[in-house]
Amino acid sequence: MEDFEKKVSIKDSMEIEGEEEGSGGGGCSSSSSSSKNEEILQLLRKFLDIQQRRAQAYAKLKTGFSEYMNSGGELAYQQLCSEITVKFKDCSKQVVLEMESLFLSPDYCRVDLAQLLRSVQTQEKQKLHLTATIQLLKKAGRPSERLVSHENCLFKKPMEHECVHVHEITEASGTEDAEANAEYDNALKEAIRGVQDAVTAINEHLEEVRYEIAALEAE
Repeated sequence: MEDFEKKVSIKDSMEIEGEEEGSGGGGCSSSSSSSKNEEILQLLRKFLDIQQRRAQAYAKLKTGFSEYMNSGGELAYQQLCSEITVKFKDCSKQVVLEMESLFLSPDYCRVDLAQLLRSVQTQEKQKLHLTATIQLLKKAGRPSERLVSHENCLFKKPMEHECVHVHEITEASGTEDAEANAEYDNALKEAIRGVQDAVTAINEHLEEVRYEIAALEAE
């Protein structure tokens, strides 16, 4: 599992170099106008487009992982992970370094919208991290169902060997296997639940963005 985690490094792709919590400042500009509202509208619509790109990337990642699990095409999957990582980084850069910074600037002075985008960004980062965790767990499989390697076994005759994995089944070993399976199942369920919670939070924030768009359009 550790080797696989080193290969599949999508979970940290939401980090943006130079990202600072609560950046921005200065006084608000007094030049509020209909043109400014139109600019805000364009930024919010662009943000929704970015979220659509993220959704498409997740769908592609999910399909690629399913194909990887079925066919074992590791190279193709690693290339897909690299491609998805670039897309996520690009989306995050546009949200954090461009949109959020603009909303915090004196020209716009919309801290509420900057915080809203920041909340979505936080949940997207959590979703991506847990998505990678789920894939790592599924790739590893439940402990009791994992294939064993016979590299360290003793081969005395062709097709015959003394398997180092053969051991007496005791109550202690049975309990250990059950505990390992339970720990795996709980980790997988927790990651899945975390993704579901993140998706719910993201959708709620996106509804707020749509309400803001509708309000601006009505002015």
